[in-house]
Amino acid sequence: MSKPKKHFGQHFLASEGIIDRIVRAIDPKPGDCMVEIGPGQGAITLPLLRRLGELTVVELDRDLVGPLAEAARMHGTLAVIQADVLTVDFTAIAAGRPLRLVGNLPYNISSPILFHALDHARSIADMHFMLQKEVVDRMAAAPGSKVYGRLSVMLQAYCRVHALFDVPPGAFRPPPKVDSAVVRLLPRPRDEAGIADHARFAAVVEAAFAQRRKTLRNALSALATGDDLRAAGIDPGARAETIPVPAFVALANQLA
Repeated sequence: MSKPKKHFGQHFLASEGIIDRIVRAIDPKPGDCMVEIGPGQGAITLPLLRRLGELTVVELDRDLVGPLAEAARMHGTLAVIQADVLTVDFTAIAAGRPLRLVGNLPYNISSPILFHALDHARSIADMHFMLQKEVVDRMAAAPGSKVYGRLSVMLQAYCRVHALFDVPPGAFRPPPKVDSAVVRLLPRPRDEAGIADHARFAAVVEAAFAQRRKTLRNALSALATGDDLRAAGIDPGARAETIPVPAFVALANQLA
């Protein structure tokens, strides 16, 4: 068995109880078009494959690909993409079918992977990820929370975010130094999200949270006037962490 590699942020899931709980949360059905990100040694891969019959995985570590393909042979058809997940075109893989994404995401690049998935949200039916608990807390945070920020707004604008359950360090080999958690993301239909200009929305949210202590009048001075903020129902003297997601959408649409 390949040893976990620190530079890839590898922590392999080893708890049968947690593996079973994750698979039950995903609830795979034969015929589902599913992609697993970072299958590692196959802890979740093999139970999924047994239920699905076929599965696509994206694995960067070439040392894991051969043993994984060999282990999967008796369980179903495994397609392995040996690549950096940030280069993978999920929309092309979906080919018009609703895509389901799953994975134990490397904690050192979890946010870039989440934003990459958002780029393909129109092709994705749902996502089930295990991440650092602190990241899941940020993803699901409500306005006014200390951890409500850019990640919260961007994900909640495009997806319904459901934190499912926590996973202790002892469930992994080697144990990480932090708690983990499993989260479910359900992309919103385009008309429900209501975002007119995706680039403008992303720019507004990024600028709003770039310097959290600033009022929005100051943080967004290069993008919006006080009148723009008031027209979107936002107090120019408020700070970003107090503003609900629909207000950010309304402001970006107004500016667009």
